[in-house]
Amino acid sequence: MSRIHEALQRAYLERGKVPVSVDVQVAEPAIGSVLEEQPVAKAAVDLENIAEYSWKPSLASFPTLADRGAGVEQFRSLRSHIYQARYEAPLKTILIASGMPAEGKSFVAANLAMSLARNSIHNILLIDGDLRRPTLHSLLGAPDTPGLSNYLEGTAELIDIMQRDRVLETAENTSVGSIPNLTFIPSGRCSDNSSELVANHRIEELITAISPHFDWIVIDAPPVLAVTDAVELARAADAVLLVARGASTPYEVAQRTKAVFSNSRILGFVLNDVKDAPRSGSYNYNYYYGQPEADGYAKQQKENGKQE
Repeated sequence: MSRIHEALQRAYLERGKVPVSVDVQVAEPAIGSVLEEQPVAKAAVDLENIAEYSWKPSLASFPTLADRGAGVEQFRSLRSHIYQARYEAPLKTILIASGMPAEGKSFVAANLAMSLARNSIHNILLIDGDLRRPTLHSLLGAPDTPGLSNYLEGTAELIDIMQRDRVLETAENTSVGSIPNLTFIPSGRCSDNSSELVANHRIEELITAISPHFDWIVIDAPPVLAVTDAVELARAADAVLLVARGASTPYEVAQRTKAVFSNSRILGFVLNDVKDAPRSGSYNYNYYYGQPEADGYAKQQKENGKQE
């Protein structure tokens, strides 16, 4: 390069200009790679805009709505164990699962969520993850659509599938018969391809998006020995709480159920619907439920088991 050319180039650079003849390389971002690295934008979750409905839960289905009694005390005990498990390791999302149908997992999931909500000012989320035979909307007396299946299919947004109980105000401006901090996501339309839906990783996206807004998230799963959906749902949960039915669930079924979740953190077993509660230390179970207080309550438990 001649001295004249060098002088001209220096003069252009000093003036902030670049001559056409000078080869200058500018590092430009690769559009394709940038788009791939950017996370998909998710709609903000505004809890103030959640749809409200008039739920109609019954005391027979929800002993945790009572102020006192054996049923509410047993769920308070279970709730205390759950709090203790949080001290041992991070815990927010709990999957409630069982080996076979009719063991009472939906009953346990609904009442655990209700017990957590009644004991906290923070928000609690209950999700019906049984896309084949959903039960929670019946227990709550709530609409069943739109729900989780619609979100997993991509036909509904997150805010569209969330609902709460409508708060009724009295003349004294006090709420009646509602749990305003409990949010519910129903199963939505029953689907034959539920295994594919829960395996498409959108359930993980859902939990990631809503987790900052809730103190506890309880997911009711289908029976794991009947279908594989529960194993896929467990990937999105921090831990699994297993349910067995007293004098009904074979020991081998309980062991097989535990083995299926070998890659998950298992909190323990809930022994549901025990007619004669064992004394402390007599049985190797983490939690148990005592005999129902009334025949109507026992009858409802049987009906809940038939629905699952």
